[in-house]
Amino acid sequence: MARRGRVELRRIEDRTSRQVRFSKRRAGLFKKAFELSLLCDAEVALLVFSPAGKLYEYSSASIEGTYDRYQQFAVPGRTLDQEDATVSNDEDPSNMQSRLSEIAAWSLDNNADNSDASSLEKLEKLLKDALRITESKKTLAKQNSGGSTSERAPTDLGGMRMGGRLE
Repeated sequence: MARRGRVELRRIEDRTSRQVRFSKRRAGLFKKAFELSLLCDAEVALLVFSPAGKLYEYSSASIEGTYDRYQQFAVPGRTLDQEDATVSNDEDPSNMQSRLSEIAAWSLDNNADNSDASSLEKLEKLLKDALRITESKKTLAKQNSGGSTSERAPTDLGGMRMGGRLE
């Protein structure tokens, strides 16, 4: 049996073919989001706007709740870079303690009034990371005390509706 080759990624010129491809890929994307949510107990929210401007959405929980949770972590003007991607919400408490010790040592050794911009930026990043991890752990603790996230169930799997609108 012949294996399929890679699809060349370029804009599809034919409007009808483009719409068909969009619909199939959107359904596949929603299916993968659902699988990620189910298999890994991840909270997933997905917004897709069609070329015609229609909104399609999927959320394993409340999309508003997921967005509110996202806003806790979002920093204005921030772009995701490799260093941000390595910050984990399941960080080891001893690692967190060492970060806090590093912050405390820096503040004892340096006077903020006499520090240069780069060392202040380093301190700011350490504090933001510590705050982000703390807020995440607090949110998880609140969710766990209010009920298990594994109790959530998506709606209407057959048509891949799951909280969104279907064309």
